[in-house]
Amino acid sequence: MTPQAHSAQPRPVMTTAEADELAAHYISVMDALLRVIEQETEWVRAGHLARAATLEPSKTELSRHYIADTLRLRANRTNIERITPHTMPELISRHHDFRSLLQMNLTVLATAHAVSEGIVRGVSGELTRKAAPSTYGASGRANTPAPRSATPLAVSRVL
Repeated sequence: MTPQAHSAQPRPVMTTAEADELAAHYISVMDALLRVIEQETEWVRAGHLARAATLEPSKTELSRHYIADTLRLRANRTNIERITPHTMPELISRHHDFRSLLQMNLTVLATAHAVSEGIVRGVSGELTRKAAPSTYGASGRANTPAPRSATPLAVSRVL
């Protein structure tokens, strides 16, 4: 992104038609993004991570539109509330619904991440344990390998 892109002010909303058009576009972007997120959530829950990863380009593009519309709405909130007083409460309500569904998606992704991390750590620990010599300490108990003696683990992402 260029430095000018950060400093550019969003286009002002001056008419009812512009306010309605922005609101309709914002809602359509949120709906499309929700469909992608719901599909991603479904595939991650089913363990189809490679399929879920294919949604990234469309999710990124829709997120870009969502952020641009959000910034434009925020910059023009006063004008929109003056021109079409019913629009902002409706958009805020839709946005709250959007956030709750997004939170569910983030929870599923965090759970999948934690599970996969636990599996990798378990495999790594088992490899380290098997590679370490079986010895006994002064107390007569088996020594456990030191965490620093962990064997490096390589993971192939190609299946």
